[in-house]
Amino acid sequence: MPGGDQIKRTGDRVVRKAVVVIVGRPNVGKSTLFNRLVGRRTAIVEDVPGTTRDRLQAEIAYRDRQFALIDTGGLVPAAAEGYSALIREQVQTAVAEADVILFVLDAVAGITRTDAEIAELLRRVETPVLLLGNKVDNEARHDAALEFFELGLGEPMPVSAYHDLGLREVLDRLGELLPESPAEEAIDELRLAVVGRPNVGKSALVNAILGEDRVIVSEESGTTRDAVDTRFVYRDRPLTLIDTAGIRRRGRIERGVEKYSVMRARQAIERCDIAILVLDATEKVAAQDLHVAGFVADAHKGMIVAVNKWDLSEDSEESRDAFARNVLRRLQFTPWAPLAFVSAKIGLNIDGLLDLALEIGETRSQRIPTSEVNTVLREAVATNPPPSPGRRPLRIKYGTQAEVRPPTFVFFTNDASLIHFSYRRYLENFLRKRFGFEGTAIKLEFRSRE
Repeated sequence: MPGGDQIKRTGDRVVRKAVVVIVGRPNVGKSTLFNRLVGRRTAIVEDVPGTTRDRLQAEIAYRDRQFALIDTGGLVPAAAEGYSALIREQVQTAVAEADVILFVLDAVAGITRTDAEIAELLRRVETPVLLLGNKVDNEARHDAALEFFELGLGEPMPVSAYHDLGLREVLDRLGELLPESPAEEAIDELRLAVVGRPNVGKSALVNAILGEDRVIVSEESGTTRDAVDTRFVYRDRPLTLIDTAGIRRRGRIERGVEKYSVMRARQAIERCDIAILVLDATEKVAAQDLHVAGFVADAHKGMIVAVNKWDLSEDSEESRDAFARNVLRRLQFTPWAPLAFVSAKIGLNIDGLLDLALEIGETRSQRIPTSEVNTVLREAVATNPPPSPGRRPLRIKYGTQAEVRPPTFVFFTNDASLIHFSYRRYLENFLRKRFGFEGTAIKLEFRSRE
């Protein structure tokens, strides 16, 4: 059934939106086209075949049309194994969901055997296909693009994604083929980013949550390169799930594609509400895990530690307590992050993981009245007065919660420079003791006011 963002779990509800899918063989400029149509650099673009592997999705509004644009990996129809075979399955899934297909070809290279095989596949579907001859930035290439007529998919449209030529005509043509869509009301989505070091099962967990093979899963580390957004609904709550590339420590990041992958993963953390940090139950908590948790804490996000592959461990209260103690010992700077023991392979506790995410989403929106904040502040100061290392004593005069998501508290003092990090931590712990805030970082700001 058409509808690329109609990802749903049993009993869930998803709103239908028109879907446009970009397909083509490797290295014809699909990701450049995607970025140009979206209007920002979303997909990783490198002059290396096979850079895009997973499906990428972005929402586009053009005049009175709104649709989801999906970029796919380079298609090799005859591939029987390896990444090419996995990409082919992803492309076939995307094509089955599409309302319009953008078939991208390279006007410089002309028709290749792979192009002809893809065209044969597309002639079998009833979905409208727009034939785009890319890299047409001069008159000679414009004439060369006309040879694509022989593929039997209609009149080719000469474009240059790199130079932004002919793309308005493509959007106009899409406007003719897609139905009108009323402007959407703003949706309060809870954004979840699945993060962690390479090869701990992040993409498998995404597929388990969504109930389908939405992203490519492979035993080889580094399979996921882009951050992939998927919208779905769980218990009548709209959610966006962001799968990310594995984050390595800075010294282990290679140049090129992996560098961009880590950058996208960090960007995913910045724009999420809750990060699901995936650990491998069969391995000890590694330095890379601490590195990722540090990114999340520094960004003041919510966090769940998802212990994946728990089906390979003895599922007892003792084993869970032992693993939890080890995690708490290693992640001392995020003691507020709860654990969820899951198995993406057998679907263990996936609903429990999502229920926990919904609870943390509510916690991040919790607002404490100013009177209660100051009552607790006075109690904290009376119990443990702030240290005064110099002759000038530190006085905290007043406090209030200024923002939610993340919960942000502002304290007015006679001199904010006198606040020691240990007392900052003490106040945070005191606030948590009184008000909870389990599962989310909270932000404390100190301002000077005479």
